[in-house]
Amino acid sequence: MSYFDAYLAAVPDENRDAYISNADRIGAVFKRHGALRYVESWGDDVPEGELTSFAKAVLAEPGETVVLGWAEWPSKEHREEVRQALMDELHAMMAEMPMPFDGKRMIFGGFDGVVEV
Repeated sequence: MSYFDAYLAAVPDENRDAYISNADRIGAVFKRHGALRYVESWGDDVPEGELTSFAKAVLAEPGETVVLGWAEWPSKEHREEVRQALMDELHAMMAEMPMPFDGKRMIFGGFDGVVEV
């Protein structure tokens, strides 16, 4: 089954276009390194919870929207094989483009696929 890298971030609403532009370029890098899919999602119906919520997870501030992104890999092994080259290319690219959100509040992780319907 596939392996997934997923993340959440809070992006200032005025940076939406810059974020999408950067994500398009970043997605192409993931694809070059073998990702099956790369998806970016702009929060639309993301309720604020009393105890937990997507917004609380990334300390979203007024005027920010939560984004959800993920990459699907053929396997964890493939992701591990390309990880260093992927990260090297991403770091070089990100050094040249403005960061449209506070990366310190981004949360991310790798996930084993367990059910696919």
